Amino acid sequence: MNQLETRELAYFVAVAETLHFGRAAENLGITQPPLSRAIAHLERRLGVSLLERTTRQVRLTGAGEVFLTECRTILAAMDTAVRRTRKAAGQQRVTLAVRPATGVLPALLAADAQGPDGALIDVVFTYDEIGVLREGTADVALMCQPTATVPGLELIELGLEEPVVLLPVGHPLTDRPFLTLTEVEALPGYEARLPNEALDAMVDRVALGRLVVVVGDSVSDRLGGSVHAVPVHGYPATQLVLAWLPDARPAASRLTAAAHAVMERRKPRPPALASTDDSAAQFLQVQASPMSGAASLRG
Repeated sequence: MNQLETRELAYFVAVAETLHFGRAAENLGITQPPLSRAIAHLERRLGVSLLERTTRQVRLTGAGEVFLTECRTILAAMDTAVRRTRKAAGQQRVTLAVRPATGVLPALLAADAQGPDGALIDVVFTYDEIGVLREGTADVALMCQPTATVPGLELIELGLEEPVVLLPVGHPLTDRPFLTLTEVEALPGYEARLPNEALDAMVDRVALGRLVVVVGDSVSDRLGGSVHAVPVHGYPATQLVLAWLPDARPAASRLTAAAHAVMERRKPRPPALASTDDSAAQFLQVQASPMSGAASLRG
């Protein structure tokens, strides 16, 4: 059998995902007749029926479901091969994977832009940082410390992010120095996991009283005047790390210095001790209390 073409695989995936030849053709930017002919030709070459067609619907056969999985794997592998080949050819840009609610990102990008080569970081927003590293979509990930050791993954710790809960300004609990996790979980609109949306969208929903989430204190500078962050007791701090695969060490080294500089600037400066014993005791109490937190907590 002649080798299959990438175009044929992409055509089949488009039809299989929409189960509609007209919509698939529109998504591909072609007309329906050549798409139908291409799928029919593909089935003849394979010697199997991939789709069941009636006047009302299109359905995948058992063979079609298997072929769809294999096509997705092949197309993803080809994309990865292209990206890695281009990077091996000497491209200088670094692609960073990060979750939408990671508050230190703007400062990290600004620090990199001040380097000798200027801004050379591209950003991929994702909730599967390790996945995009493995598929080659990103070189480095700015993420929470993985809960378990990931084989082949190298990382460097940047610093701790403290938990804060986001509440709308004017909420009766915003004047509290801290809330317990139990109190937070009892609030209307509380979601235990961060929504799969950008930070700005989360902030808007919090401001409208439709969402309560625990994030990290690094988002505090991006909340605007409609949302307030309150420290949370009973929720562990999160270690923020840069992670990469061994073949991305050069890209990781570019970001490490900038990331460390950003985290160093975020460290609080302790106030000077007063001369009286009472003032000293107050200072120690302040130091023992939790600090307002950080942003990629629920990793």
